[in-house]
Amino acid sequence: MDINAEKASLIREIEQLNDISLLRVLKSMLHYGLKNEGSISLEQYSQELDEADAEIERGEFLTQEEALKEIRSWREQ
Repeated sequence: MDINAEKASLIREIEQLNDISLLRVLKSMLHYGLKNEGSISLEQYSQELDEADAEIERGEFLTQEEALKEIRSWREQ
């Protein structure tokens, strides 16, 4: 599959998602990849850890059981 077909496939899959937590994870991964191209400073790493801790404190996370359930649902699609 060429790059444009991969992009189109990914867009179609994302459009089907209804899980805000998963969309946020995907968005963070894309932002990280586009902005840093795989490298990150210690300062940025610390900031991201602080942001992640704040999300956890607000209850914005999946338990391991919830994450596994979500992953299993992907296989059913």
